[in-house]
Amino acid sequence: METNARSATELLATQVQFLKGVGPQRAPLLERLGLRTARDVLFYFPRAYQDLTDLRKIEDLEEGKVVTVLGRVDDVDTRSTGRGRTMLGVLIADSTGVLRALWFNLPFMAEKFRPDQQVLFSGKVQRHGGYWQMTHPRVEWIDEEEEAAGRMLPVYSLTEGLGQGQLRRITAATVESFADVLEESFSDEYMQEHQLWPIRQAIAAIHFPTDRTSLDAARRRFVYQELFILQLALSVKRRQLRDHHKAPPLPISAKIDARIRRLFPFELTVGQRTAINEVAADMAHGYPMNRLLQGDVGTGKTVVAVYAMLLAVAHGYQAVLMAPTEVLARQHDSTLRRLLAESQVRRGMLTGAITVSQRRDLLKDIAAGQMDIVIGTQAMLEEDVEFAKLGLIVIDEQHKFGVRQRAALKRAGLDPHYLVMTATPIPRTMLMSAFGDLDVSILSEAPPGRQPVHTYLATTEQRAKWWDFFRKKLREGRQGYVITPLVDENETRQSSSLSAAYESLANGELEAFRLGLVHGRMTTGEKEAAMEAFRRGETQVLVATTVVEVGVDVPNATLMTIEGAEWFGLSQLHQLRGRISRGSHPGYCCVFTERENEDVRERLQAFVDTTDGFKLAEIDYELRGPGDLLGTKQHGMPAMWIADLKRDSPVLEEARRDALALVERDPGIALPEHARLRKQMISRYGRVWDLGDVG
Repeated sequence: METNARSATELLATQVQFLKGVGPQRAPLLERLGLRTARDVLFYFPRAYQDLTDLRKIEDLEEGKVVTVLGRVDDVDTRSTGRGRTMLGVLIADSTGVLRALWFNLPFMAEKFRPDQQVLFSGKVQRHGGYWQMTHPRVEWIDEEEEAAGRMLPVYSLTEGLGQGQLRRITAATVESFADVLEESFSDEYMQEHQLWPIRQAIAAIHFPTDRTSLDAARRRFVYQELFILQLALSVKRRQLRDHHKAPPLPISAKIDARIRRLFPFELTVGQRTAINEVAADMAHGYPMNRLLQGDVGTGKTVVAVYAMLLAVAHGYQAVLMAPTEVLARQHDSTLRRLLAESQVRRGMLTGAITVSQRRDLLKDIAAGQMDIVIGTQAMLEEDVEFAKLGLIVIDEQHKFGVRQRAALKRAGLDPHYLVMTATPIPRTMLMSAFGDLDVSILSEAPPGRQPVHTYLATTEQRAKWWDFFRKKLREGRQGYVITPLVDENETRQSSSLSAAYESLANGELEAFRLGLVHGRMTTGEKEAAMEAFRRGETQVLVATTVVEVGVDVPNATLMTIEGAEWFGLSQLHQLRGRISRGSHPGYCCVFTERENEDVRERLQAFVDTTDGFKLAEIDYELRGPGDLLGTKQHGMPAMWIADLKRDSPVLEEARRDALALVERDPGIALPEHARLRKQMISRYGRVWDLGDVG
């Protein structure tokens, strides 16, 4: 192939139908997998590998050892064992002997085997009569045209009509023809310093490694590069905000500080004072604050937000506090009403529930600068909302808003300062990735006088005892919640539904008490009426879904029963528990599960054993992975190609340090030697984080 006549870009853009082994008939199959060019095939990494580097001959097997054996199918035998039960036996042979595999009550497996077929069995071997035998081994079918022994074969995600062997041959031919065309993004010195394989060597080994060592080295190259590009984008975003955006400097003074602090009828915690100092220092700059305030349940994030808003107001600027739900917005409004009772600060609430005339009057006041603090929901994102002098935006439970929603509010003013809050503690690896463009303040210390919550994991046999206790506390004047994960019955989750739970409680354990009901399908008015009745004590027990997870502050509510607890993440359970530790009485939380397996009990026991939300978030992350723990889909983060944030956290730390150092030397990634890195960064993250004008 003459690479001089065509550029690397042109060569890598070769359409798949012109690749060796493809052609016009097979090309549509590859396109179904998103493979349209030679570059696409090169970077379509295997999802797994068949490790054939440690195969055992049948004559060398040892009793009770877990081994992998390659052989050819010699016999397939299915027989009945009575009462509708079956046993499938498959005999395979190699040059040294035979091995039988058995499956019980899986008759359909017989259709997967044919005589003389090459297969791989992995499992524990036992001697049975004259045979070696495996029960329910793991099976892999090896393509007849492949020389399997001693190799690691890539396993790709496929589509109907395309086999592993076919895709392996296409990939091998593409690697042979095009790997040398790939251009290196790192200098030789950089790769040597960071122990990175050259891309041409790594691309061959990621598809066809000779052993585990070569696979690890190839994977490290691509994991590092992917995480480095991510961290580069985040570092540039932070630098861009500082260098190219202007915000009003809002410095703190002793006079302003004293005026604000006298509004708080309590002593601030050490954590609150630290966070306030960090926020105030940011707001003194002439570029926008971009800070995440994450606080465990009950640590007083709202106090920090109120301080920041009053700092903006003290300088003649407006402040916005946006919440994801009207329930939470009203809770914030109530808090501000109490704190600002002796203040002249003008406050308004903009939600979808206010009347047309109320909205018109409020918008007029906001636009005229006659409203200092506005609390609201997504209703504030509409185009007709104009601020006279917006200096600060506070967004609560920020992961519940998408990037574009937050950007829409931000455009409503001229580069205001930006404070986002979450009560969901964020694992460190997530902080360094999805939220790496934000500075972080952490609150973990509960205010003095905060009562403990006693948590229990109960069995079905202990239900009656728990409800006796629950009723006793209600008679003493306390209130409580019953939480269930569903509104209606769902066959895929055999869990107590909200409606069934309400019906059962009203006619059973809690028939002597006044019950309320609230869930996400109710109208805003219905939810607010139910919540207000509970706040006033008109109802003693609120049967609810996770709509009460945030924003519900009823100090007299000290009891919580959580049904179907296995359906909630640990952080979500912790948020729910936080609803019952807000007054002067201790709280009591009891969780029930309908799945009595070891994994579920281990996870729920962790919830019982600790009230540290940060520790629970890390445990949840380890057990469940990131999932959409923090709304990363809404955050706009592209999915990782090869990196795993949980497994690759050490590489993430390394990539972050290196990216920060590079941006310090070359803020715009504009030097010629960084051109390829810059191109990759813009291609992958330019639209997500508005990096198109970098440099």
